[in-house]
Amino acid sequence: MPTLGTPLTPDLITPGSCWQLLKDLNGYARSRGEGLATQAAAGRRFRVIIPVDKLGTTRIRVQLLEDGYPCWLNVADLAGQARTTTPPRPRLMSSDAIAARIPAVLAWLKVAAARPNDYLWGGTLGPDLDCSGLVQCAFASAGIWLPRDAYQQERFCEPVAVRPGNDQLLRPGDLIFFGRPQRCTHVAIHLERGRYMHSSGREHGRNGIGIDSLHPSDRHPVASHYRAELRGAGRIMRCHDGTTLP
Repeated sequence: MPTLGTPLTPDLITPGSCWQLLKDLNGYARSRGEGLATQAAAGRRFRVIIPVDKLGTTRIRVQLLEDGYPCWLNVADLAGQARTTTPPRPRLMSSDAIAARIPAVLAWLKVAAARPNDYLWGGTLGPDLDCSGLVQCAFASAGIWLPRDAYQQERFCEPVAVRPGNDQLLRPGDLIFFGRPQRCTHVAIHLERGRYMHSSGREHGRNGIGIDSLHPSDRHPVASHYRAELRGAGRIMRCHDGTTLP
C-alpha cells in the first residue's frame, strides 16, 4: 500500500483504495458517455469500487465518501490530481447545532443566486447546479452533509406538514419536495412565509436558481408547475454519515 499523500498513478488504483481530490472533477453516470451523475470538489475523498482494468474502459467506479454517492471518474482527469488518504470520519451534529447554522446556509444561497448560472443536471460545484446539488452545496458550505439526490434528501428529513397556502409549520432552511405520487423529483429550500429557492430547468419557465412561492396567488409558471407537484416538506435534524443510500 502506498504511504499517505502519495500522488495517484494508474497502477495504484486498486479496489478499496482511498483518495483525496486535488481539483474539481465531474462524476459520470456510466462507464461511457457524457451524462453527469454528480460533481466532486477539490478536497473530497473517494474509494475505488471497480478499477479500470476490470472493464477495459477509461473510467473507474468510485464511491464519494462524504455522501456515499457512487459515480464514474475519468482516469486521465485523476493522474496527479489525487493523493492517498484515509476515509473521513463523519462530522455529526445535534439538531440544535444544525439549526444554529441555517443562517449561514441561507447566506450561501443568496450569494449563489446572485452569480450568473444555468440549471445543470448533475451539477454540484456551481455556479451551474441542479436542484439537489444546490441543496447539498448550501448545507455543505456550513459543514452539514446531506444525501445527494432529491428523493434521498426527502427520506433523510423529519417530515413537516405543508400544503399550498398553508406553510405555518415551515421554518427557514426546511426542504420542500415536489414530484409524482410515486417519487420525489425536485427539492427546494424554504426561505420564509412559503417562499423557497431552487434550481430549475428551462422547460418549466426558468433556467437556473430562482425564488418561487407555495401560495396560490403566485401565478408565475414555475411556481404554478411545482405547486401542483408538491409532495411535502422536511427538516434537517442530522448529518449524513457517508453510507450509501438506496
